[in-house]
Amino acid sequence: MLINADTGRCIGAGMCALTAPEVFDQSEDDGTVVVLDAEPGPERAAAVRRAVQVCPSGALSLAGAPATG
Repeated sequence: MLINADTGRCIGAGMCALTAPEVFDQSEDDGTVVVLDAEPGPERAAAVRRAVQVCPSGALSLAGAPATG
């Protein structure tokens, strides 16, 4: 799975960083998403999918994500 983050769409809510702190952080400048691991391993897949789901601005998406899991 590959994480796509649209920093122009991000509102800096921080839900991603709270949900998967090993994969996401926030910029010190404006609070927008910073992807720490753009291709996380399968052990982080559930947390990453949840972070994408809870993003209030829809700034996060996944490519190459399995349909199940």
